[in-house]
Amino acid sequence: MTTGQLGFGFDDEALAAAPGAPPARVRKAKAAAAPALATAAPALSAEAMALALERHPDYKVLRRLVPATRFDHQPAGPVARIVILDTETTGLDASRDKVVELALVCVQVDTQTGQATGPVEVYDGLRDPGMPMPKIARELTGITDDMLAGEQLDMARIAALLDGADLVIAHNAGFDRPFVEDILPHARTLNWACSFADIDWTAAGHSSAKLSYLASALGWFYDAHRAEMDCHALLTVLLAELPGTGSNGMAHLLASSRQPSYRLQATGAPFGAKDLLKARGYRWDGEGKVWHTRLGGDAALQAECEWLQKAVYGGRAARLAWERHDAASRYSGRAGVPGWAQLNA
Repeated sequence: MTTGQLGFGFDDEALAAAPGAPPARVRKAKAAAAPALATAAPALSAEAMALALERHPDYKVLRRLVPATRFDHQPAGPVARIVILDTETTGLDASRDKVVELALVCVQVDTQTGQATGPVEVYDGLRDPGMPMPKIARELTGITDDMLAGEQLDMARIAALLDGADLVIAHNAGFDRPFVEDILPHARTLNWACSFADIDWTAAGHSSAKLSYLASALGWFYDAHRAEMDCHALLTVLLAELPGTGSNGMAHLLASSRQPSYRLQATGAPFGAKDLLKARGYRWDGEGKVWHTRLGGDAALQAECEWLQKAVYGGRAARLAWERHDAASRYSGRAGVPGWAQLNA
């Protein structure tokens, strides 16, 4: 039967040439036996085909992400100036590697809802690092030595976009911030947030915090590993609702940026507790010979100290070192404000 059948506008000639296609005389015989099929159904647009596939439980459709240039949301209260930033570099070590591309996407955000409002400002520039582009970086980004030759960043434009920024967001701020501060010392005074580390993507139902995965989970694909498109993808991800929270990632980052964070050390933890600490997310500092973790807010610090005393120290007294950061020092690599948590027996 042909009733209700969708016509996807496939090229019959192309199908005929496909490997395994039936001989022409068989195709003609079938056509003669079923004259109802002789009239091709009208071709559907790509979007109509996508919508048809989306209605089928066995298919998931990805659309190319088109960068937004403006948001029509009307803010319910104050707005914050947000800059989403990404870099491409010659390598992973900020002490010796160089920035070769820097992109910034600047938008105003309703602080009550986390929704963007108004026009989107964009800058994307290349920078000659004064050294050949390493093969692995060239293959990852597609950026070649010829593309970089003689290129310089527009520092005045970058400074203008960052001026007055309430928060700078990067998807791996611990990587991007040191690189940016090396070429733009003013960035040391800004508040930073990390969309990779400051959001619990697992609790939001995601199996990965990788940006391309998060975009894909929302139904988008894009050309990754170029700075500007990574910024647009991150903005799209952050404006989407976080399942089970009633708010989006942008609102979460704005709220968490106002809270201190702590690097807590499980000072003097017994060797036998290493598997327990590792399972809870602690990491081993080989130089300091101590297990440590990162916590967001005073309440989280208090709760973690209580867990450590019960699960790790067995109720014994202990004195734990911590380091407090605010959004101005977080992810900079610079030391925070030191302190101690005393666990009493």
